Amino acid sequence: MEVNSEMMRRVAELCAINGASGSEDAVRAYLIGEVERLGLSWQTDALGNLIVQKPGRRIPAKPIMVSAHMDEVGFIITSVDEQGYLHFAPVGGIDPRVAPGRTVAVNGHPGVIGNVPIHLLSKKQREASIEFSDMAIDIGAADRQQALEVVQPGDMAYFAYPFTQLGGNRFAGKAIDDRAGCAVLLWLLEQELQNSCTVVFCTQEEVGLRGAKTAAFSVDPAVALIIEATTAADNLGLSTADTVCDLGAGAVVGFMDRSTIYDRELVQLAGHLSREKNIPLQYKKGVFGGNDAGAIHQSRAGVRTLAISLPCRNLHTASGVADWGDLQAVMELTHAVIDHVC
Repeated sequence: MEVNSEMMRRVAELCAINGASGSEDAVRAYLIGEVERLGLSWQTDALGNLIVQKPGRRIPAKPIMVSAHMDEVGFIITSVDEQGYLHFAPVGGIDPRVAPGRTVAVNGHPGVIGNVPIHLLSKKQREASIEFSDMAIDIGAADRQQALEVVQPGDMAYFAYPFTQLGGNRFAGKAIDDRAGCAVLLWLLEQELQNSCTVVFCTQEEVGLRGAKTAAFSVDPAVALIIEATTAADNLGLSTADTVCDLGAGAVVGFMDRSTIYDRELVQLAGHLSREKNIPLQYKKGVFGGNDAGAIHQSRAGVRTLAISLPCRNLHTASGVADWGDLQAVMELTHAVIDHVC
């Protein structure tokens, strides 16, 4: 089954919304509108997590939580200098090397991240690591007063990259991590599920899994499925062992990452269901990264966790790249695991 045009539209709309960690308001408002359209019960908590009850055909013996995070990486404005340039810090794990020359949006105003031009650097400076403190955002302001008319310290800046269809079956855009996961959760809320579950759209994943920690405490699940995007480095000429996963090879399930050792029975269940239902599945090569499972699995007396991820190239940059077929595999595998986990 191919991803339909409605799902494509929803992914594009979600990726276009700006919502860095702690500033997920617009993303949450969009999701609440979709949840209310479905007539489902929802609530939010003090950290802004959106918690939705999804009835199934039965109430499982072991409560199930299914989550994805709303926030994306971005930049926070820390000061405005006398020339009107905006100084900033990263929100989440952004490599400084991907920032210079990028267009950004600050309160709806376009800007460009600038640094000292390469032809003005000494050989030693060119070989040194670049830092965010070496950069500033130019919004075209003549001076500090003019800049402060539209931007204040504490405001967020976002990569400005249009959602783009690549070739026949791939797409590029900002915030695929993890708006694609949010789109999967909305799709699940529209489906008939065997087991009732609690669906959570979490906040502040990119700065330390914070929303997931409080959400898991209040939901108190026995089993949790985390729907994520994960690094694919299959386009860089690396050895097979270092590519992490591959675009076009299906949903990704890992045995372990830097924050979680996943429940072995759930990993085996995912493998069994992928074979039984002919859902493309690949296993994560190596111990890399982390996600909200790192906080969820340690909640209360412990939670059995499984992450089902979408391969994404150029993660945490202005333009991630993913495959519609892989997204469909994530959708189908998540649905199957929910139906068979208890």
